[in-house]
Amino acid sequence: MNVAIACGGTGGHLFPGLAVAEVLRDRGHDVLLLISEKQIDSLAVRDRTDFKIERIPAVGLPRFLSPEIVPFTSKFLNGLFACRRAFRSFSPQAVLGMGGFTSTAPILAARWSKIPTMIHESNAIPGKANRINARFSDQVLLGFSECASYFPEKPVVVTGTPIRRSVKTQLKKSEARQLLKLNPDLQTVAIVGGSQGAHGINETIAAALPHFAMKPVQFVHLTGREDHQYIYDRYKKEGVPAFIAAFHHRMEEIYSAADVIVARSGAASLSEMSYFGCVAILIPYPFAAEDHQTLNAKIFQQASAADVIASESANGDSVANLIEQLLANPERRELLSNNMRRLATKDAATEICKIVETAGNGSK
Repeated sequence: MNVAIACGGTGGHLFPGLAVAEVLRDRGHDVLLLISEKQIDSLAVRDRTDFKIERIPAVGLPRFLSPEIVPFTSKFLNGLFACRRAFRSFSPQAVLGMGGFTSTAPILAARWSKIPTMIHESNAIPGKANRINARFSDQVLLGFSECASYFPEKPVVVTGTPIRRSVKTQLKKSEARQLLKLNPDLQTVAIVGGSQGAHGINETIAAALPHFAMKPVQFVHLTGREDHQYIYDRYKKEGVPAFIAAFHHRMEEIYSAADVIVARSGAASLSEMSYFGCVAILIPYPFAAEDHQTLNAKIFQQASAADVIASESANGDSVANLIEQLLANPERRELLSNNMRRLATKDAATEICKIVETAGNGSK
């Protein structure tokens, strides 16, 4: 079969899409990845020669009567016709959208050509794009069962959110720390703000660093591009040992190295952290669409699988105190880790591939 997967725009859409693409290739299918024009997408797929890749113009839907509606319409139509051209060349039997407006033009183009369509919504509440995309899709696949009520008129399957094969490599803590050029024997805190960093978390951790000066603890901090130098300088000033990078392709090293991880609560990150049984402090991004990160985090909090601090309550003192409490309490860390693993999905990518195969075979 030929399968087109529309993903990209953020790591939360792109990386689960790549995970499905990997399994489809293993099962003998050809895959066309439709990604956005953002740099994060280009970086993530730069070594992926196993897939055909097309960059599609995509932009979020502006408010009604906004002056942005004209450039939006122009870019959207460009994306729609680019998808039509790509589909004529590739001839997909099924099209899967992983969410966001990068998926909208491909889903519409597939519908136009009577190709079976599916979308995947990884969060506990769907974003604006997937509420629109669902209208033109044959099936809706979900990361959380809590999301099913938002699609009452569509066939829904709860699959979980898929994880890339490379991220599934669990390492010994000491080995992972050595790969990051850290002390293999020191307790380690990881700060992960998502594929593009998180300025709010960066500011909070910068304020927390004086708590850790001269203490036997080290950090891994993924800053995003814009805050990289600022955060590097703060660690240097406080004398706290750390591995600092704007972005890191081998997230399995980060998850394996950490005793405690401070992160946002995007669905893809939660899926990866649950696979590793990470001990997590979640600080949901307060401006996420429909406040979906807070709802995602609540699922984990209610399962006693993570500690959650609201963004407005997160400051240097509160976050530092919670990190120190967790580092000093191995029993609490073990409880959180075990409960986190219980929320991990077994093999979401394979489950999604089977659904795609069934839909695509029906289109022949």
